[in-house]
Amino acid sequence: MTAPVFVVEEVPAGPEFVLDGPEGRHAVSVKRLNPGEDVVLTDGRGHWAEGVVKAAEGKDRLVVMDLHSIVEEPQPEVRITVVQALPKGDRGELAVETMTETGVDAIVPWQASRCITQWRGDRGAKSLAKWRATAREAGKQSRRVRFPEVTEALSTKQVAALLAGADLAMVLHEDRETPSEALATAELPKAGSVVLVVGPEGGVSPEELVVFAEAGAHPYRLGRSVLRTSTAGTAAVAVLLARTGRWS
Repeated sequence: MTAPVFVVEEVPAGPEFVLDGPEGRHAVSVKRLNPGEDVVLTDGRGHWAEGVVKAAEGKDRLVVMDLHSIVEEPQPEVRITVVQALPKGDRGELAVETMTETGVDAIVPWQASRCITQWRGDRGAKSLAKWRATAREAGKQSRRVRFPEVTEALSTKQVAALLAGADLAMVLHEDRETPSEALATAELPKAGSVVLVVGPEGGVSPEELVVFAEAGAHPYRLGRSVLRTSTAGTAAVAVLLARTGRWS
């Protein structure tokens, strides 16, 4: 079992460090870590250091020692971004959680024309905060040291601009009248950015498909079954990670 991960503002290096606050409370009162156990401290931006628990003090202070070196995890050669149409209810957090655990590099909320959920005003700000908190916690749970970026919600026009700048632009789409290539056999770049659009439960509209096609995005399918929007991104990321060698 790999060492548990805790998030700090800046990764420390030195003989001793005190982890306190919410992360310290989680380590002491929830994880109940004991002297001699290994831990990893990360800033979630790729920097991390491994240390050893020296002592647990009170309910929220963990003393960590032997933090001798800070390591930086390199950026992946192929960076995978999923543009996720807004699902209903808490299925958005489910999508963020599982995509983070799988290994996605960035998540872009998308207000598609067929989305039932609308992010406006305070509700939109709260929903975005939930997505970002979910990515952070899922990153810790899956022992990542570089958490996925969760951007502000984008419009269709803004998503098209993002697709236009990608090395490979893809739209998951299942439609008998729209020819699509299997994601499992798509030609992938050896380096650069892959941007994949996952539509809402009602699917990507014909008008949106045209806009995305003009930006250079082509339709792809996962398989013979149709997945829900909250699970399609995770399945697609798994396929891409396996095929780009990041799971080798």
